[in-house]
Amino acid sequence: MERSTPNYKRIFEDIISRKCPEKYSLCAHILNKDEISAMDVLRLNDIVFDKNGSAKSTNQKHKSYDHETIHKVLDYQKENNLSNVAVSKHFNVSRSTISKWRKTFSSPQRNAFL
Repeated sequence: MERSTPNYKRIFEDIISRKCPEKYSLCAHILNKDEISAMDVLRLNDIVFDKNGSAKSTNQKHKSYDHETIHKVLDYQKENNLSNVAVSKHFNVSRSTISKWRKTFSSPQRNAFL
């Protein structure tokens, strides 16, 4: 059985049109893509919802990352020579999660997950 993914493009278009139409111009470059990646969803979420809002901690437990996104986060860390703490703050992920990802995906087995 194939697992379906939510249509994030449609979800964010509806949220923007109903709650904050003034932010559409900031999101248009992402929403105009044919396919929206998990990183795009994170960017849209930061633009549409207040990054410092109280919902930040309650929504954290519902995040899910695919292998491609995890590799992009780890590559961002490596390219910018950042610590686990700095990356965790930047992407709003716990530092223990970053550490776990590094142990899992930075090993020689990394390509086996692609």
